Amino acid sequence: MNALARRAAGLLLGTLCLPLAAFAADVQPTHEFILDNGLKVVVREDHRAPVVVSQIWYKVGSSYETPGQTGLSHALEHMMFKGSAKIGPGEASRILRDLGAEENAFTSDDYTAYYQVLARDRLPVALELEADRLASLRLPADEFSREIEVIKEERRLRTDDQPNAKAFELFRAMAYPASGYHTPTIGWMADLERMKVEELRHWYESWYAPNNATLVVVGDVKPDEVKALAQKYFGSIPKRAVPPSKLPLELAEPGQRLLTLHLRTQLPSLIYGFNVPALATAKDPRSVNALRLISALLDGGYSARMPARLERGQELVAGASSSYNAFTRGDSLFMISATPNVQKQKTLAEVEKGIWQLLDELKTTPPTAEELERVRAQVIAGLVYDRDSISSQATTIGQLETVGLSWKLIDSELDDLKRVTPEDIQAAARTYFTRERLSVAHVLPEESAHE
Repeated sequence: MNALARRAAGLLLGTLCLPLAAFAADVQPTHEFILDNGLKVVVREDHRAPVVVSQIWYKVGSSYETPGQTGLSHALEHMMFKGSAKIGPGEASRILRDLGAEENAFTSDDYTAYYQVLARDRLPVALELEADRLASLRLPADEFSREIEVIKEERRLRTDDQPNAKAFELFRAMAYPASGYHTPTIGWMADLERMKVEELRHWYESWYAPNNATLVVVGDVKPDEVKALAQKYFGSIPKRAVPPSKLPLELAEPGQRLLTLHLRTQLPSLIYGFNVPALATAKDPRSVNALRLISALLDGGYSARMPARLERGQELVAGASSSYNAFTRGDSLFMISATPNVQKQKTLAEVEKGIWQLLDELKTTPPTAEELERVRAQVIAGLVYDRDSISSQATTIGQLETVGLSWKLIDSELDDLKRVTPEDIQAAARTYFTRERLSVAHVLPEESAHE
């Protein structure tokens, strides 16, 4: 949960003290259909303002890439703005900007997505431009030679020159020994240096097909009008065979791994990652929702266990956090990070001991019903608050569909979270918080490298 959602959740809980039953999803009318060429379209009505968000999601990202060819998905995302059969480089962005639209794109391990937020009567323009680059991207060599330099500089600025980002990238490479999630989305620099525009052409022709995409439209629209527009602009684009894509499955128990890094950072820090399933790969979905609640139980605001015990109680850490993404295409990680309280001369070893005390307590003693209800209400309040945005609704739908789940989970996940019991929390902790599943990174300041 992000900081804004946490604050909103705290406000809802602290001032209203509503019972959990009060947090109900406001189910919006949602419709899906599939064009003859395989393009899936999901339309969610939200008529509060004359605004619409349009997103197209492609089932391709860095977890689809192979060694030596990393960074292709992200580089292709950049090149999708460099002209098509109808328009020149950057022209689509200028057209949308003149209409007052917001537009951008993003790439992850599992997907590449493009979006526009605009007045409802400008939706046809967004769909026409999106269909055009799906059908006829040009990929000019001169544009690529310039853009790859932009991408390399992006990598330097965001990763190579950022100690925390660099540590996390190297940590992931260790924490995912078997799956494509060890590949950084931006790609390794050595692969960016030798990337050719022909590789991007092949990547585009392999994965950018209507039958490998989901169009999501949320806002002040009716399903029939979106269906007619989708048919008008996308219907003539032929379907193509796409390569087989297997789930990024991980070793269940790779054994404990340790990475020690000496970077330009002022304070030491610790990263823990346990190899765990995601909703798309779990045999028991309830264990996944238990892990989501455990993350909030450990790090869900002022009264959560890590700030209450490790930070204020034992004064072991200056800060600590936990995170878990349940909505990945393959197996995921349950993450914990912490910075020792150096003013109290606390060490990484002492921090690790404190973390294990919390995790082992979850295994031996289930949380009380009261604590679990508080944490659950906080998570649900954050989700309800987040879903107030049409962009957030669209992104959740697109992500669910693209990782192999269903958009219908957006309307059922609150009930799924309500079903988790204290015993489910205990069982998940016993199953997943083991050293056989654990990767550890010790990130140390460079000046202590000799110690």
